[in-house]
Amino acid sequence: MIRPAESSMTDQAPEAAALDLDQFLCFAIHSAAQAVGRANKPMLDALGLTYPQFLVMLVLWAEDDQTVGRIGDRLFLESNTLTPLLKRLEAAGYVTRQRCPEDERQVRICLTERGRALRAEAARHKPGWLARAFEDPAAAKDLRERITALRDRLTVPEER
Repeated sequence: MIRPAESSMTDQAPEAAALDLDQFLCFAIHSAAQAVGRANKPMLDALGLTYPQFLVMLVLWAEDDQTVGRIGDRLFLESNTLTPLLKRLEAAGYVTRQRCPEDERQVRICLTERGRALRAEAARHKPGWLARAFEDPAAAKDLRERITALRDRLTVPEER
């Protein structure tokens, strides 16, 4: 006889099974993202950046002098989320923020010399967790492509 504490999910009422946290794809993706964040922490600590700050720097290293809105579009973040972290990056001396003379509603973000120099430092740090998670670099590339495709299918065209 199976006691309730030992029952499997198949023994649960359908309503309970439908609300099992571990069965939600969204939770699997969320918890994996949290684990990746923790795994990246040593690299980010060495750079003195948070993960969102690192993402902003990656966007600016790829193309300097962008508006807050354009950075937000690239990172899928709202300007009210970006503004505080951009202020912290400015206080750290990595970027400057300046209102556009043509359109005062827009703020342009530019790298400073210190921000450009941080790119070389970041290039020296590699996330150590990738080798633990993937024996084959092609597997990491395949997973990234599949997750990106999922994101793109779920993104409403007007939001891109």
